[in-house]
Amino acid sequence: MPKDKLMKKLEEKIRNCRRCPLGQLRINAVPGSGSYDAEIMFVGEAPGYWEDQKGLPFVGRAGKVLDELLEGIGLSREDVYITNIVKCRPPGNRDPTEEEIKACSPYLDRQIDIIRPRVIVPLGRHSMGYILRKFGFEPEPISKIHGKVFETGTLFGRILIMPVYHPAVALYRPALKEELQKDFQRLKNLLKM
Repeated sequence: MPKDKLMKKLEEKIRNCRRCPLGQLRINAVPGSGSYDAEIMFVGEAPGYWEDQKGLPFVGRAGKVLDELLEGIGLSREDVYITNIVKCRPPGNRDPTEEEIKACSPYLDRQIDIIRPRVIVPLGRHSMGYILRKFGFEPEPISKIHGKVFETGTLFGRILIMPVYHPAVALYRPALKEELQKDFQRLKNLLKM
């Protein structure tokens, strides 16, 4: 079956999901957006207020930072795929719980299998922890390993994983925006490999 049909079916499942209590609280589930043929997949943690309103990932203030970072390396949202581990907004934008991640992560796993990205970029510590463990790595604090590249093999070939700070960090700790920009330059160089 073509990728677009597989993803449309999966997105419909996500929109109808009630695996955890977040499904009862949301306005919109947020499956993801971008190219189904993307070489880069960005994985955030969970939707926030604006994402819940619009049903799209990274459309609030952190999304504007992500757009700037992408633009800085010559990419746009249409070139990449953006999603989250948890597809529904946790109340008050709190961190997702282990139970919520466990309930929702099979959707992310399926998105990875369908898209088959060359590079996965976890945005923030929760997505970093999940992605690294999924591929057999032991996570460390994101302050130690942001911008570091992990290489792993899958049934569909080699994947590079490069955790970075969540774009929201640039809003609360502006000094870290420069770190994010440096990590995105590393990402640009990875694509040339």
